[in-house]
Amino acid sequence: MSTAQQVPDILSSEFAANPYPAYRVMRESAPLIWHEATRSYIVSRYEDVERVFKDKAGQFTTDNYDWQIEPVHGKTILQLSGREHAVRRALVAPAFRGSDLQEKFLPVIERNSRELIDTFRHTGSADLVTDYATRFPVNVIADMLGLDKADHPRFHQWYTSVIAFLGNLSGDPQVAADGERTRHEFAEYMLPIIRRRRNELGEDLLSTLCAAEVDGVRMSDEDIKAFCSLLLAAGGETTDKAIASIFANLLMHPDQLAAVREDRSLIPRAFAETLRYTPPVHMIMRQSATEVELSGGTIPAGVTVTCLIGAANRDGERYADPDRFDLFREDLTTTTAFSAAADHLAFALGRHFCVGALLAKAEVETGMNQLLDAMPDVRLAEGFDPVEQGVFTRGPQTLPVRFTPVAG
Repeated sequence: MSTAQQVPDILSSEFAANPYPAYRVMRESAPLIWHEATRSYIVSRYEDVERVFKDKAGQFTTDNYDWQIEPVHGKTILQLSGREHAVRRALVAPAFRGSDLQEKFLPVIERNSRELIDTFRHTGSADLVTDYATRFPVNVIADMLGLDKADHPRFHQWYTSVIAFLGNLSGDPQVAADGERTRHEFAEYMLPIIRRRRNELGEDLLSTLCAAEVDGVRMSDEDIKAFCSLLLAAGGETTDKAIASIFANLLMHPDQLAAVREDRSLIPRAFAETLRYTPPVHMIMRQSATEVELSGGTIPAGVTVTCLIGAANRDGERYADPDRFDLFREDLTTTTAFSAAADHLAFALGRHFCVGALLAKAEVETGMNQLLDAMPDVRLAEGFDPVEQGVFTRGPQTLPVRFTPVAG
């Protein structure tokens, strides 16, 4: 087993600037690292991260979320297991797939995307991060829940605080305090709305959650509040970065952008390859329930395991030429890329596979189509090169583009 001193530290500025060379070193020579600062074992190879996520032998739990997520969200579905997890997931999952998604929420997605594009389609320039990506998924979630989109600045502040808390690997006390304060502020905001909605059910997602029942089990006000908090943070941050990253990748590969522009059925392929090549979430943690043998050594029971998605998704043992963005690659299956059978790791795998994967797909497909219609000759601003930022989550912080306006 290796120690963190032998490879670039995940808390270093060098790693934050560009983690991919460090990922390569880890996979090749240090696939299992004890990282003292985070008190966790770091795994980086595809086969190991896949094994942890799928966990067919019950060797890993999500008990780490007791300290990593509960202080900011309350107890969420991510912390549950067995039948309790299955029932809670059955309560929320229908809204994110099938007819509910297509009939009730796709129009919400389309409307929110169009409203944002209408603010800049006539100008010939935009920052696809600040003008669109950071606003679009949060507006969609607020609209789906039947919340007031005028509160967008508060939602954005809350989810930014939550994501900072989740990625607080260095243990900054101010970040921790901000995260816990956010939990109280969000509860004060949401709980009265939930109580009112129970008495006046509508067609929105919040009403669906209030009325949902499986095997005689219904969600409590606290359950619903925690899920909404999780949805706002996870759905906002990840889709925000996914949209920015897919455009950054295509703009840096003009031939592939031209192919997508001409054949919009390639959008899911471009999204799947973006999830592999530049995933929005670069690390997810689990807790070992038993002693486990992985590449590079043995993990004892009862410890935190940090799974480096960003490293595993570029494992040369799994993907050909893994450091190349190629939406036409043959070793990534688009038809399963947004399901628990995915062969990339960006949504995790197994029983805790991201419940909002199809919602993210619908948002990205809608957004890409509408943006390409509004900006058919979209190009990067002169002299700009997209730069990713972040460690726990990662993506471009700005993406200025130019285009010739077309009639809306």
